[in-house]
Amino acid sequence: MKIRRFLSVFLLSVLLTALFLVPQAAALDSPVLDAKCALLMDETAGRMLYGHNEKEKAYPASITKVMTALLTLEAVDRGDLSLSQPITASHLAVTSIDEDSSTAGIEAGEVLTVEQLLNCLLIVSANEAANVLAEAVSGSIADFVALMNQRAGELGCEGTHFANTNGLHDPQHYTTAWDIYLIAREAMKHDLFMTICGSKSYDVPATNMSDVRELHSTNALISNWRTLGYIYDYADGLKTGYTDEAGRCLLASAIKDGRRLISVVLGCTTKEVNGETRLMNFVDSATLLDWGYNNFTVQTVFTKDDLIQEIPVLLSKETNAVLVHTAEDVNILLPNDVTTDMLERKVTVYGDTAFAPIEAGQELGEMTLSYDGYDYATVKLLAADSVSVNRFLQGKYLLSQFFSKPLVKILTVVVILLVLAVVVWVRMLRPKSRYGSRGRRNRGTRNYRGRRR
Repeated sequence: MKIRRFLSVFLLSVLLTALFLVPQAAALDSPVLDAKCALLMDETAGRMLYGHNEKEKAYPASITKVMTALLTLEAVDRGDLSLSQPITASHLAVTSIDEDSSTAGIEAGEVLTVEQLLNCLLIVSANEAANVLAEAVSGSIADFVALMNQRAGELGCEGTHFANTNGLHDPQHYTTAWDIYLIAREAMKHDLFMTICGSKSYDVPATNMSDVRELHSTNALISNWRTLGYIYDYADGLKTGYTDEAGRCLLASAIKDGRRLISVVLGCTTKEVNGETRLMNFVDSATLLDWGYNNFTVQTVFTKDDLIQEIPVLLSKETNAVLVHTAEDVNILLPNDVTTDMLERKVTVYGDTAFAPIEAGQELGEMTLSYDGYDYATVKLLAADSVSVNRFLQGKYLLSQFFSKPLVKILTVVVILLVLAVVVWVRMLRPKSRYGSRGRRNRGTRNYRGRRR
């Protein structure tokens, strides 16, 4: 009994030890943020790395001006405006903003070019510049706001409604962190947008009503002119925002080792940390960007020379299977706690079956790589070798396919029924013998016994 008990305890200990020795994937710790809504996108990989209330409606404040800039640049692309075109600021454009809101000091009747106005808009977040550009693009502020909402819908923004051009508070002026990303992604396709948003400062040339004006960026991730202690070495934009109702907001972009990350934080506060006042929109943005760069890496799962698996082949006597490889090298952005061998493979063959003839390099299907319910990549699978077809098997298959079609089946049944109907009809119309059947006549002759006498 003691030996059995000892063996049981020993085996249980071995099993528990083996269990704990199996490598386990630990979930990444989420970043600790102050923001009410937050989003981190890896734009290079096209993946969301982190989201918190990313589709919850919130006030965007001056991040609104990204849409204003986008519509202006699209008007330039269409030829409706040019960057060097002079625009005269109207009285309405410069007086319909809050006196204590951010401004570039543009006066009614002052003339600036479209490009100068864009710099005022994006570098110092000038509210009057947004209105001046709106009137230049659409003729009126109201029509421009309508265009903003139309364009938001076209970009797939489902939680956005604009009420003005600049983001000054209005209960009917709202968006989401996700929608801000969609708008920013489109605006970032314009080189001038990225150049301006990444500029620390800009000198507005003298105008008809002003001497040279020096503008300094409101984005503390790229400029310490306004406040110190927030510079982020890899940041290259994009746009700040603040109102009492919206809180501190920031749309940020950074690029490191060829990877571009985009972060959005909304509803941040100002905090006292160790006796120092900290603007949490800049703190949260840097935290998110660091978290994305430190916890995700691009890993090579397959090269295009790696053979994946065999796919069954029909209609050939040469072979019954063909090897496939990926169409290109497969590099996937993965969390650091997920290794390539943990990815699940799902291979889909087009049409469910591969048929000969097959040429080397022919696309036969695709493979999806996933982990924990998330699809990381879908890649095309190509045949590694050519496979010849057997003509007899091909003909037999084509014939069977032809007769398996519902219409062909119906027509076949109809033809058979018609043939049977013709046969019956012919038999019914055949003339009968006047004296009955031959058999009946023969039986009558054979049974006749003659006349009695």
